[in-house]
Amino acid sequence: MTRRLTVLFLLAFALAAGWASVATTAQQPGAAASAYGISVVVPGQSGAFVASAGGPGGGETAAAGSFAYPADGSIVRTGVLSSSVSVQASAPPRAQAVNDVLGVALFNGEITFDGVAARATASTTADTAGSSVANLVILGQAVAAGPNQQFALGDWGFLVTLEGGSETSATDVSRDARAAVTAVHVTLTAEHAGLPAGTEILIGHAQAETTTPVVTEPTTTTATTTTTTKKQQPVRTPPRAQKKEKLPKPPEPGGRRGDRPSIRPIPTNVSVSLSPGGYVFPVYGSSSFSDTYGAPRAAVTWHHGEDIFAPLGAPILAVANGTVFSVGWNDIGGFRFWLRDDQGNQFYYAHLSAFSPIAVDGRQVRAGDVIGFVGNTGDAEGTPYHLHFEFHPVGLLPMGYDGVVNPYDYLVAWRRLEDVTFAAGRGWAPPVPASATAPRPGAFLLGSADISTASGLEPGALARALVAPVAAEGDGGLLRSG
Repeated sequence: MTRRLTVLFLLAFALAAGWASVATTAQQPGAAASAYGISVVVPGQSGAFVASAGGPGGGETAAAGSFAYPADGSIVRTGVLSSSVSVQASAPPRAQAVNDVLGVALFNGEITFDGVAARATASTTADTAGSSVANLVILGQAVAAGPNQQFALGDWGFLVTLEGGSETSATDVSRDARAAVTAVHVTLTAEHAGLPAGTEILIGHAQAETTTPVVTEPTTTTATTTTTTKKQQPVRTPPRAQKKEKLPKPPEPGGRRGDRPSIRPIPTNVSVSLSPGGYVFPVYGSSSFSDTYGAPRAAVTWHHGEDIFAPLGAPILAVANGTVFSVGWNDIGGFRFWLRDDQGNQFYYAHLSAFSPIAVDGRQVRAGDVIGFVGNTGDAEGTPYHLHFEFHPVGLLPMGYDGVVNPYDYLVAWRRLEDVTFAAGRGWAPPVPASATAPRPGAFLLGSADISTASGLEPGALARALVAPVAAEGDGGLLRSG
């Protein structure tokens, strides 16, 4: 396994030709990542390569609405493909690669699967958590896809699922972390469907690598002297400016009232798998909502999300760890912002009354951080106060504003705390004794006259808000941060 993993990394990182080394000197941290949707390698022929994103800095995305090879799709046929990478080279370095390919059929249906998700993350450690192959059927038989699992393809080849792994190594000067995964890798050992032996089809690839310098304290010797010298002030070197992360352009309706995007039919019966754990409900406190996804709407033809009704000024939370972007005003959404989670999925929040101080483009936030407050701005003016919330999975981003799924089931699960460990949410409620026989509550509602010192679910901040002196009634402290 060790030799195979080493060979995999050598082949994977060779595809990123043109990258600079992730650490040109042992004293500097470095990071690099890449992802691609499909690579078809045919001996003596040109093959194909699609939906590639990668680089040693910033963020990059690539997508395609579908893919066929050759033109009739007899060898490979897919739906949407999407790749995204995010790299932070400054200390602590972090690299992440995400790839999704939906609706895949190989060799005129001899091999099919609903989709693949390839995930590779590297920092001080590395992993491929969240990588998967959904509903794999080989030669008419459904099989379970496991890491580095090989399946025979008749007498003409073999298929490997979730090929790859991760490793961490350390020297006296640096700690290196690497992760790579290819969701489906088909190799022909004999001629098949007009392709020669040696043909390879790789679907859903992601890789990431970081180097973290090992900091050691220099040894010094002290000599005794009777000479008195004036202490020299240290020379301060200005910090190096960090490269700003490239933020995506939001796939939302136009900024002027009346502008309408090109609307496709309502996507139904579409769901995606989010990474396990860590998502929280986007509104803190009392709220209500029902399933109105797909209902008629004047400005955008049909409702692309759900409306969560809550009192004016109720805190709006980041549903996941990620990056805030496109913070500001839109005539349809009013005060609105977008959140991209660490997997590349995007969430749209609209009709806010105000923003919190951390609502800044490019700001890294954690699940439960307060980003803004409930209102009814934009085309919701005059309606009951609510948050309009949409879920745009990374695999559907090439569809633009219509690349959306019904968030209702996700919201129900998040509200029931089914997707967050109580270590992250323990600020919501006191512990329940193990010996208690009463039904365990799903949540507690805590009250405070002023939560401006709190930051989402961070227990220490919440505790400080609950014991802080009560502000004067009517001072408007909740909304002044906007």
